[in-house]
Amino acid sequence: MTSQPGYDALAGAYDDAFPQGYASVLERHAVAAFVAEAAAGPVGTIVDVGCGTGHVTSDLVAAGLDVVGVDPSAGMLAIARHSHLHVRFVEGDATLAALGDDGPLAGVLARFSLIHVHPDDVRAVVDAWVRRLRSGSRVMVAFQCADDASGPVVEFDHRVARAWRWHPDAMVDLLTAAGLTERWRLVAQPDPDRRFAECHVSLELA
Repeated sequence: MTSQPGYDALAGAYDDAFPQGYASVLERHAVAAFVAEAAAGPVGTIVDVGCGTGHVTSDLVAAGLDVVGVDPSAGMLAIARHSHLHVRFVEGDATLAALGDDGPLAGVLARFSLIHVHPDDVRAVVDAWVRRLRSGSRVMVAFQCADDASGPVVEFDHRVARAWRWHPDAMVDLLTAAGLTERWRLVAQPDPDRRFAECHVSLELA
C-alpha cells in the first residue's frame, strides 16, 4: 500500500459513491462502537489508516477524538483536505512511518485498507502499529472475508487496486500473534450491495 494510482485516478468517483464514507448502516454502527471504546481508553492520537477522502476521520474528530488520517493516495487526500479543513491528514502507507516521531498512539482504525497490503507484509504492518500503541489502545480492522478457513487468504478482483480477502479466523490469528487481544467481531453476510461477507474485528493491546 505504498502508492495507489488507481485511487488517485478515481478519487472523485469514489467520493461521489461514498459521500459520507460508509457503505452501510452496519459500518457506521461498527465505527461508533470503536469511537466509544477508544474514548474510554488511553489519551492520545488515533490513526485512521487508509482514510481515503476523510469523511470517517472527520466523524472521529467530531466525536472528540484526537485523530490523524493516513493514506497513500495523493488524489484521495486532496479531496480530504479540501473537505475537512479541521482534520490533519498525512500521505503515507499502512506502516505509519510517515508519522515520524509523533509519539505513542492511542488507537488504530483500519477499514478496508489492510486488504491492499500483500498478505506477506500484513504482519510487519501490524507489528509497526503495536510498537507505537499504548497499553489499553483499541484497534479495529475491517475487511472482506474469505469463505474457507482452509484457504484463509484469497486475492479478489477489486475494482481499484490489488486486494485480498481474509478468513476472519486467519486475520484474528495474525492480529493476536502480534500482541493484540480480540474483544469482538461482527460479520455481515453478502447481500445485493456487497459481493462478499465483511468482518469488523475489535481488539485491545494489553
